[in-house]
Amino acid sequence: MKEYLSYILQESGTLTTEDIIIRILAATALSIAVYLSYWYTHAGTTYSKKFNVSLVTLTILTGTVMTVIGNNIALSLGMVGALSIVRFRTAIKDSRDTTYIFWAIIIGICCGVGDYLVASVGSVVVFLVLLVLGRVRNENRILLIIRSARNQCTNAEGIVFEYFKGKALLKVKNTTPNMIELIYEMPRKVYALTYKKETDIVDRLYSLEGMEYVNIVAQSDEITG
Repeated sequence: MKEYLSYILQESGTLTTEDIIIRILAATALSIAVYLSYWYTHAGTTYSKKFNVSLVTLTILTGTVMTVIGNNIALSLGMVGALSIVRFRTAIKDSRDTTYIFWAIIIGICCGVGDYLVASVGSVVVFLVLLVLGRVRNENRILLIIRSARNQCTNAEGIVFEYFKGKALLKVKNTTPNMIELIYEMPRKVYALTYKKETDIVDRLYSLEGMEYVNIVAQSDEITG
């Protein structure tokens, strides 16, 4: 029993200064791959310079923690308990950001315990996958918003059906005693059908009496903040 407790409570100061430096530098070097991948795959308002820098520092910090913990079970349990009180409330703008967070943490763990080959091979594979698929985007959707006199509802719906061949999905229909608002959603390629018509759909809709406004809004998977 004493031997078992002695094993659990043994200190993790068995690493040399050279080993510690190599592990931290390896985590730093591999974090550059995370940085470059995030920079390449994110564009527009989804790209955050601060978040990208945070990925690099997260990798280094994780590697540092794992170097300290080593094989010390007691220290690892204490570290888990200490970290369990931390609450992260930063909003994730893009679902892919979660992948990068896990990638950074895993690199740090692997380098912290000296598994450089695992960290390198895993990083290369993830980097190549994100290089090929990282630019994939949800297809932008078009919203057609029509507000007109209520007695023109049937005519407005008829024009929309004529232009989009029934492929525009009616999402919202708001009414008042005198006015009506229609909101249609459609893929961009469906909206492109209007280009084949001699008269623009906006002009056709405004030709109706009592038409208040026609708005066309493009939705994307980018989130501003």
